Amino acid sequence: MNNDRKENLQKLIELLEDIDFTMMTTVDEDGSLRSRPMSTQKIGEDGVVWFFTGYESGKSHEIKNDSHVNLSYSKPSDNVFVSVSGKATLSKDRAKIEELWTPELKAWFPDGKEDANIGLIRVDIEKAEYWDSPNSAVTHLIGFVKATLSGESYDPGENKKIDL
Repeated sequence: MNNDRKENLQKLIELLEDIDFTMMTTVDEDGSLRSRPMSTQKIGEDGVVWFFTGYESGKSHEIKNDSHVNLSYSKPSDNVFVSVSGKATLSKDRAKIEELWTPELKAWFPDGKEDANIGLIRVDIEKAEYWDSPNSAVTHLIGFVKATLSGESYDPGENKKIDL
C-alpha cells in the first residue's frame, strides 16, 4: 500500500472511529436509491468496512443485483461529514461472524451467532470524501464575518476527496 493511500485511509478511519451509525444506500431493481441506518462493526486498515445483516433482507437482494453502495456518516457535534463509495458483497463467513460478534447484536439476531439468517456485508472502499470543520460555533462565526468583511470566500474547514 503506497504512503498516500495509507495516510488517506488512516485519516478516514480516524474520522469514522467515533461514529457508530451510517446511512447505507443501495440501488433497488428499478434503479431507485434506498437508504437505511446501519451500525458499523469494523473499519479495517485494508479499507474494508463490515456490517451485520439479515442475509435474506431487502438490502441483501439489492446488493446481489448491484454491488455499488454509499455510506453516509455524520457527526454534527464535531462538524464531521463523510461519504464513502464502494462495492459490497454478502458473506456468511463463520470466522468473521465470530470475530465481529457483540452481545448487543442479539437484539437483531435472537439466536445469537448461530441465527440462520445472520450474514455480513463487506464494503470495499473505492472512494471517499470528507468535510472536517473546526467544531466551535465561535470559530465559524469569526470565519464567516471575516470572509464577509474582506470579500474573500468563507472556508469552513477541510474538504478532501480520496481515491482508494
